[in-house]
Amino acid sequence: MTFNDLNIDNWKQLDIDVNSLWIINERDKSGKHKNIYHGNFIPQIPNQIIKRFTKENDLVLDVFLGSGTSLYECESLNRKFIGLDINQKMVDYVNSQMDNSTFKNFSIHNCDVTDETQTKNEIEKGLLVLKEKNAKLILFHPPYMDIVKFTDNPNDLSKISDLKTFVDTFVNVCKNTLQHLAKNRYFALVIGDVYKNSEVIPLSFYLMDAIKRNFKTKLKGIIVKNIEGNKGKLGKNGIWTYRAMNSDYYIFKHEYIFVFKKEF
Repeated sequence: MTFNDLNIDNWKQLDIDVNSLWIINERDKSGKHKNIYHGNFIPQIPNQIIKRFTKENDLVLDVFLGSGTSLYECESLNRKFIGLDINQKMVDYVNSQMDNSTFKNFSIHNCDVTDETQTKNEIEKGLLVLKEKNAKLILFHPPYMDIVKFTDNPNDLSKISDLKTFVDTFVNVCKNTLQHLAKNRYFALVIGDVYKNSEVIPLSFYLMDAIKRNFKTKLKGIIVKNIEGNKGKLGKNGIWTYRAMNSDYYIFKHEYIFVFKKEF
């Protein structure tokens, strides 16, 4: 297990969940974690992935920075960090959150990750600042198509309503970023499905399949995450239950976490 620094001799005491079903009662609200951004990470997810697949001082790259959840986990776990986001407002927000921190091993950038040249330049800037050659873990938590529109930038993935276009664009994002991940290291995709035109679109499995078709990887895990504290979906008597019973669909309470090992 050369890719983490877990003390396997004390495996019973380690807070590492190796099961394929993660039931989380509520999101972690400690420290800098604030639920101020629609669709932001549940902090427990990057916490688990980072501890499992990196060592202290390893570099983590987050391709969709958002409100900075994975950065705050890297801060607490002492991992170096590069974050990219197309939304300059969120880059500014995350920088402001880190103003008074003693943790300086991070570099975050306003970046359109669909643009190969821009992505290469911004990642290389971060690598130079942090004195690293490549990342040891990449996290992907993209928008779920156009369910929530995050910016007005036409290259923002959250502007894409067509499934094929979204999948093709995400594959392009992977091509632009996975080249900066060391061989035989890991990347994780956190994604949910969407409901459009009266049917479930299994976006998560389309993206997982696209990764397997386009890149030499091993799929190491398919984790189902369920969080009980979803706003508006709590309790059997909630309005979502009524709506579902009055129709023919089931309530989304889960997301998928796909863990891959890069072999190129």
